[in-house]
Amino acid sequence: MSSPSQTSSIQESSSLSVFWSGFLLACLGSILFSAKAIVTKLTYRYGVDALTVIGFRMMFSLPFFLAIAAAQAYKVKRGQLAPLSGRDSVLVAVLGFIGYYLSSYLDFLGLQYISAGLERLILFLAPSFVLLISAVWLKRRISLAQWLALLLSYGGVALAFIHDLSFAGSNVLLGSSFVLASAITYATYLICSGEVLKRIGSTRLVAYAMSASGIYVMIHFFSVKGWEGMVQLTPVYWLSLVHAVVNTVLPTFMVMWSVQRIGAPMSSQLGMVGPVSILFLAWWLLGEPITLLQVLGTALVLSGMLVLSRLRPGK
Repeated sequence: MSSPSQTSSIQESSSLSVFWSGFLLACLGSILFSAKAIVTKLTYRYGVDALTVIGFRMMFSLPFFLAIAAAQAYKVKRGQLAPLSGRDSVLVAVLGFIGYYLSSYLDFLGLQYISAGLERLILFLAPSFVLLISAVWLKRRISLAQWLALLLSYGGVALAFIHDLSFAGSNVLLGSSFVLASAITYATYLICSGEVLKRIGSTRLVAYAMSASGIYVMIHFFSVKGWEGMVQLTPVYWLSLVHAVVNTVLPTFMVMWSVQRIGAPMSSQLGMVGPVSILFLAWWLLGEPITLLQVLGTALVLSGMLVLSRLRPGK
């Protein structure tokens, strides 16, 4: 029979194990999500466009999300989960269009013109857009600390933008506009998904919305490219498989598992490792230079997001 001290030690060890597994899952999930930009850039070297990149990404990842969606539907059939109302079904379909189809397509369009580092920093502004949209739409006041966070974040992106402009030329503005639109549409998705998430849960929302997104992408891809669009070089297939499994499916569940272990606030803060990792991955795999402007820009954006993440609503 275990003594109270032994039982306490076992519980503490188990708690630490859960914490560190969640910590590592959050970090790795963030890095893999961010590395999507690297794989996309490598795929563009084979002469494909944004629609082909997103089409192949969803072609390989859709079966995984459909399988999860089917498992969730089976739980509904067995009475373990409540069925979706007609209103929620429509909302999930709309959220899949905004958050995972339109936002992703705009992101891939932008990556044709800007560096992976700048793309990740712009996308990392999504929480700030949530704040701004909420202020305008929901009439929520923005505090002085929140304004400071916004100033730091946008100042950082401005420095990274100047860096890209000096290396990549005039198309940087076009590419940044696409990625900015991607961040805004994703922020809209985050705001609109809040109530639906409470009613149906994160697993069902992700599985159903990603499945709907995959269907939208396939319709778009085949209506424009036809079956001829499937004729691509072998590396495009391999890179797309990596993109789908390693940069889409796996990190989606890693982040979900980390939230279960260490909570959403800490998982969100650990997500800040993404932009930093991209800075070095882009240098290593793509040959993108690391300059003082990039480092300062990344530091400012991370500082702004750190301030924002530590503020409670209304604080």
